[in-house]
Amino acid sequence: MSEKNLKIINMQDVEATEVKWLWYPYIPYGKITIIQGDPGEGKTTLVLNLAALLTRGEKLPACEETTDPINVLYQSAEDGLADTIKPRLMAANADTSRVMVIDETNIELSMTDHHLETAIRQTGAKLVILDPLQAYLGAKVDMHRANEVRPVFKHLATVAEKYGCAIVLIAHMNKSAGMKAAYRMLGSVDITAAARSVLIVGRIKNNPTTRVMVHSKSSLAPEGEPIGFELNPETGFAFIGKYHISVDELLDGGNAANKLDEAERFLETLFADVDEIPQRKIIAQAQARNIAKRTLDEAKKKLHISSVKIGSQWLWRRN
Repeated sequence: MSEKNLKIINMQDVEATEVKWLWYPYIPYGKITIIQGDPGEGKTTLVLNLAALLTRGEKLPACEETTDPINVLYQSAEDGLADTIKPRLMAANADTSRVMVIDETNIELSMTDHHLETAIRQTGAKLVILDPLQAYLGAKVDMHRANEVRPVFKHLATVAEKYGCAIVLIAHMNKSAGMKAAYRMLGSVDITAAARSVLIVGRIKNNPTTRVMVHSKSSLAPEGEPIGFELNPETGFAFIGKYHISVDELLDGGNAANKLDEAERFLETLFADVDEIPQRKIIAQAQARNIAKRTLDEAKKKLHISSVKIGSQWLWRRN
């Protein structure tokens, strides 16, 4: 960049604005959200059921507010419109007149394609879904190269901000068990870095009809509570509500109920002969047993254990 083209922005001149939400705190407007998981875990079904609620202006899970019905732009490179997508939307009772698709018969749509921006402008879509992310990067983009991925996502983020729409990318994960969630996505970590919210969908190993969506990254708000849903061959899709499980437990296929039971047994053992224990000691021992802080807090609440501050030290007290 030449000195002639250099532009300096003084933060005094920047007007602060509040983030607007499609679904607080999971999906912000004007930003990119990624929903990822292994194949067959229910990512697409979850998103289509959320879209169905939005087309009718109904409440989303763990959300008290309703909004006006919105238009949705949905692109799928894996499922047929007539035999898969439409039946799923009908099963979810969506207002299908509010769901639009760009015809890709003669074009291969990509994130940087002007057709995408044109479609957003023409339809007024407030939710844009690209399923899967990998299919819409562009034929010449190597998703493992940061220098190729960054400009694609910079452009997409600009489009989301320009039209104030939420862009949701559905992504597959790699098979590297034991890795942190941020490194389980296929491709460069810059893909995850570009998103303001990253959600992971997985199943509970001991109850395979139960799936859970967990916040893995939340840059604009505190992480939301995990949301459970059921995918039952006989009864279909149904939201369960808030679910007690951490992202690491979900990736391990852990049973949340068992983890909560384990946390309760752990606290009962600690408090068997004492009434007060330093909080730092409890948390350290819980971490050594791979008990997540969220699960520990839930067990604490169930066992009516309170927190008190004595001097500069926090104690947990059995009531």
